[in-house]
This record gives sequence, structure tokens and C-alpha cells, in this order.
Amino acid sequence: MKYRFHPRWRVALTTLSAVMLLAACANTALRDADKLAHLGQHEAALARLQKSIDDHDDDQAVRTAWLKQRDTTVAHLVYQAESARAAGNLAEVDSVLVRLEKAAPGHPRAVWLRSEVDRLKRHQRLMQEAQRAMADQAYAKAEPALRTVLSEDPGNTLAKSLLSQIDETREAQTRQRSSLQLATAAQPVNLEFRDAPIRTVFEALARAANVNFVFDKDVRGEAKVSLFLRQTTVEEALSVILSTQQLGYKLLNANTVLVFPNTQQKQRDLMDTVTRSFYLTNADPKQVQTLIRTVAKSRDIFVDERLNLLVVRDTPQVMRLIERLVQNVDLPDPEVMLDLQVMEVSSNKLDQLGLSWPTSVNYGLPVSSAATMVDSVQGLRWSAANPLAVATLKGSSDSTNLLANPKIRARNREKAKVLLGEKLPVFTTTSTANVGVSASVSYLDVGLKLDIEPRVQLDNDVSIKIELEVSSITGKVSGPSGSLAYQVGTRQASTTLRLKDGETQILAGLINDQESRSSAGLPGLHDLPIAGRLFGTTTDTHNKTEVVLLITPHIVRNVTQPASAGSAMPSGTEAQPGAPALFIQNGVVGSNPAAGAGGVSTLASGAARMGVPGAGARANGVRVSGPDEVLPGSTFQVTVYNPTSASLSVAVLYDTGVLDATDPKHAGGRAPVDVPPNGQVSVGLGVRAGVTNAEAQISLDAGGEPWTIRVRDPRATPEVETPPPSDPVQPVQPNDPVAPNEP
Repeated sequence: MKYRFHPRWRVALTTLSAVMLLAACANTALRDADKLAHLGQHEAALARLQKSIDDHDDDQAVRTAWLKQRDTTVAHLVYQAESARAAGNLAEVDSVLVRLEKAAPGHPRAVWLRSEVDRLKRHQRLMQEAQRAMADQAYAKAEPALRTVLSEDPGNTLAKSLLSQIDETREAQTRQRSSLQLATAAQPVNLEFRDAPIRTVFEALARAANVNFVFDKDVRGEAKVSLFLRQTTVEEALSVILSTQQLGYKLLNANTVLVFPNTQQKQRDLMDTVTRSFYLTNADPKQVQTLIRTVAKSRDIFVDERLNLLVVRDTPQVMRLIERLVQNVDLPDPEVMLDLQVMEVSSNKLDQLGLSWPTSVNYGLPVSSAATMVDSVQGLRWSAANPLAVATLKGSSDSTNLLANPKIRARNREKAKVLLGEKLPVFTTTSTANVGVSASVSYLDVGLKLDIEPRVQLDNDVSIKIELEVSSITGKVSGPSGSLAYQVGTRQASTTLRLKDGETQILAGLINDQESRSSAGLPGLHDLPIAGRLFGTTTDTHNKTEVVLLITPHIVRNVTQPASAGSAMPSGTEAQPGAPALFIQNGVVGSNPAAGAGGVSTLASGAARMGVPGAGARANGVRVSGPDEVLPGSTFQVTVYNPTSASLSVAVLYDTGVLDATDPKHAGGRAPVDVPPNGQVSVGLGVRAGVTNAEAQISLDAGGEPWTIRVRDPRATPEVETPPPSDPVQPVQPNDPVAPNEP
């Protein structure tokens, strides 16, 4: 049997077959993508769904699954990229980004990661440049690169570490430059000039002391100078010449001096400045700012009250003065512990003696017949109270001690308060027209009130200002509209005491003494001197109260007074705060005719020519120097200077009870050294263990002035200002930690 379909049915069957085939393909793509996603192959799952969409772009289920799978794939790849970026593996980040850009082209996360990778590559390049510059000591080239990296990546620890090294190096360089001195500063010279041009004087000094002078364009070279100096060091002679001619100077290195007019504008243009931040612990920054402006004449000061911070910019010499001022001011406030004992001693005594008679007599019917009516006076009787009289024999006494023993810790010049008692309510009514009556309440302090203001003196005495008030209620007073007020009795004392630490002072005599006598009885008879007790009762009352205050101060902390050397620190001149003092340490009186006008020479005294022991060392300027103060357990160096033209063999002598030599060869308190002509040799010494707050002298066996070194414990005594050392400072060499070409 043969069936024939209508043409319309044939079209419908063909369409249905195609739809079923497409649905089967779509279901296969969804199943495949789901399997791949469960296996962790998110990119393959996304590619399978993408292929299904390309083949059959009208399936909504596949498109929805593709959107979800794309988000999952992007999240998976971003996680891999972030992990690689955190590990610093930028090559792996690049490979993951290629896959991400292929899976989701133009995705915002992929664009951000690409820019982040480019930024990290730039940071790596900058860090490599900075590390190469640090190796070459080109700190000025390394710093901009490091700061660029930190501006974009504040958490970069390597950049922070390198920048910290640069800051420390520059700080050491600034400290070294601020203490820079001429290499020949201690060399003795003779200068004898009369009306000579100043340039001639500097030329002679340059030849004799091997010093280079550079003159500012405003220095007047034709100015005349007259001076006669014998056996004066180069540093002292230069200071005298510059100060008397109103000139300033700046050391460019250990043997080069820049000379300029000593004017305020030139000081600002040529003198280097340093910036220092002072985080104050106890002092008020506003007061410290006023102190610095008054004493140090510094104008560039910034105050941050939130951080208690003071930022100052000035020259290194002025900054040393400011540091000492801040150190002397930023001290903790003194504190004192006040031990108080407050006692109120009261005694009450009562005596009652006598007979109490009835106050009324009745005439009438007895009580039993009070209800019977009578029409005559029969039955009326006189009656009185029963019993007729009562004898009173009463006596009482009591005493009360009210003790308060508070302990208060108070700061210097600040009030401390103690209130022991109660607050009594007092009602107040106010009547207002067309409004009515309103009531308000206030409280009245009744009891013991003590105000104390201590002031700790530097000699460990305590001045105490005391205000004592003892109040009590003595009665109540009724006011209008039912209001109530209290009648308060008070005793007050105010005084100022000065007590030693631990001394006890007693304040007493606040006495309230009340004595009264009352009598009641038969009129006219109870007032009789002796027999009155038989006709009445006499009451004697005696009440007495006294307030006693005991106060004992105990100083917890006092101001640490600076030593006299620290309190009288050198501060320069009025025009130049912090400048070194104009002072000539050594010199010889007289003239040298052989030198002639304008002559410069290095001389020895006659005692040295005569062979006096040690005179050659003193006359030729051979000396030993070192630091003025050292810390316990520290090591340091002392230097032997030989400004003569001959070699010198001497021994450095030191106190073995305080010091030890760092070189085992230099033991037993003697360290022999050979000093070349016009040279110097250093010897290493150290403070013996356990030595604090001691002094030791270091000298040469050839004679000369000994050098005194103090061992100071900073926890026990304040640091003492020492004058700038006069020993020469060597110029910065290329192999030093700080490159000479650094700013």
C-alpha cells in the first residue's frame, strides 16, 4: 500500500526534523561544557559553547550557559594572574593574560591586569636602575627612581629599604660636613702685618698652612689689616681675621675655604641649612617656638599641635644650640604624692538634775463622777497630776571621730580636689504670668571640701596651697510656696605651707564650742541658788567639735637640674647665634724680628732649643686629642698630631683603671706610635666594662697638655654641651661611604 503526503505535510515534517536535530546538538554542547567545567577545564568548556553558538546562534539556553561560563573562566584566570603577580612572576602573568584576552576579548578585568603588568615591569626597570645607582654611590640618581616607585606602590619594601639607606647616608654626610674642619687647623703660625691688604694676608696664610681660599665677588680685597699673632693655630688666626673684618667663611672641603661678607643676605645664600623635627614629650610646642625664636633667632619654625611636633630649619651650628634648648625644656613635670588625714573630733555632754512639778492644778469633779450632774458645790475637789513631783537624775556624754585618709598624686602647679560629704537638693519655684509656677532643683555640697595645689621646688621642698572647708546643716528654713532651704554652718581655713619631702604638718584649731544651761520649775523658786533644784529641773549641755588636718608630701619625680656646663652653654653672638667663640687658646707674647712685616713662619720656643724635657712637644705643637665625652662600654680614637718636619716616636699614656687599648699590643697603659712629619696617627681605646661617670687623662710621654675624657652615663646625668673640637677632620675620600659628589 503506497501513501502519498500532501506537500504541506512534507514541509512540516522537514522543519520538525531540523528542529529536533538542533535541539539534540544544543543538548550535546551543554553536556560537554558541563563535563569540562567540572574537570576544571573552563577555557575548553567556554570554547565548546562558543562553537555551538557559532553553529546555531538562535539557541537561548546555550547563550545563557556561555555567559555564565565566561564569567567563571574570567574569574579563574584572574585568580591565576593575581597569584603570579603576587609571586613576582610577570612572565606567567603575561601568559595568563594572553589566555584571558582570548577567552574574553575586551573584558575590563583583562584591560586592568594588562595595565598593572605594564606598571610592574616599569617598576622593575626603575628598581634595577636604582640598585645600579646605589652600587655606584650615585644617590642623586637613585632617589627619583625610588620615589617614583613608592608613589605608585607605597607597599614596596625594597624601595623603602633603599630610600632609607639613602636618607641615613645623607644624614651621616650632613653630620660629617657640619663638623668639618681644616686639615691644618691645629698647625701653629706666626702672622705679623701692618696695614697690609687683606688679600696679601690670606695669600701668606695659604702658603704657610696649605689652605685654598675662594673669595666672593663682594669681598673688598683692598681693605687694610694690622695684626701680630705668635704661635697661634691656623683655625684661631683665621677666626680672628674674619671676625675683625666682618667676613664669614664656609669650608668647601678639608683644605678649601670660601670667604664672603658676613651679611644676613650672604648667610642665607651661602650657608647650608639642615631641617630637624622635634617630637616633644612634655613641653608645649608654642612655648618652645617662642624660646627658639628669642634665643636662637631662628625664623623657619613650624608647629603641629596635633602631633606635638616642632620642625626647624637653620644652620648646623644653630641647630646644635636648638637641640640643647629643647633638651633642657622638654622635661617631665614634677609630681608629688600627698598623704592626707582629716579628722573631726566631737564631744557631747548632757546633765539634767531636779524635781519636775506639775504645771497645772484642777478644781472640779473627780474623774469617776464627771458624768454626774450636780447642782451645788458639794463634791468638787482640788486635783493635781499624779505623781505630784518627778525627780530627774540624768547625765550622758559621747565622742565621735570622723576620719578620712585619701592619698592623691598631683602634678606640679595643678589643683587636686577632695570632697567628702553629700549633695542636698534645694528646690526653687518660679512664678510667671500667664504661664504658672515652675520648679527647679539645685544641689548644695555639704561636708568636707579640700583644695590642694602643690609646687615642687628644685631643693626637694614642696610648697602647698591649701583651702579647707567643713560645712554641716544647722537648721531648715521654710520658704514661700512650700519651698525648703537649709541653714549651713561652715568652717574654713586657707594657708600656704612649705614642707620637706616626707615631712608631716598638722593643721588644727578649727573648733566649734557650744555650751548652754536651761532651767524649768516653779516660778520664782527654781532660780534659787541651791534650793532651786528642789523646785525645778536644770539642764546643762556642752557640745565641742574640732577639725584636724595632717598632710605629708612625698615627691615622686622632680626636675633633673642640668649641670652648670649645660646651663651655661655657648650660644654664639647676638648677630650669629650658635657661632663658635672668638678665642685664642695658645699664643706667645712678643715679636720675631726675623720674620719681618708680612712674614709667616712656624717657630719653637727657646726652652725646646735648650733641651728641656717635653718642651719640644709643647713648643712644636705636638699634642694628643680626642672626644670630650664617651659612653660606658664604647670605643673611640685619640689622635697624635705632629706638625713638625721631623718624624716623632712617642707613647700615648692612658689610665688603665678606666680605659683599655683595642690593640693587644698597646697594653699596660702605654701605646707607642710613630708619627710621620706633618702627619697624625690614631690609637684605639675603649671604656672598661662597668665604668660610668668617671674621668681619665690621656697624655704623651714627651710631655705636653694631657687630654681629659669623661665617661658619662646618659641615664644618670644630662648631656653637657662641649665646644667644637679643635682637632682636624680629614677630607672625604672617594672610598668613604658617602660619595664626594653627593649633595
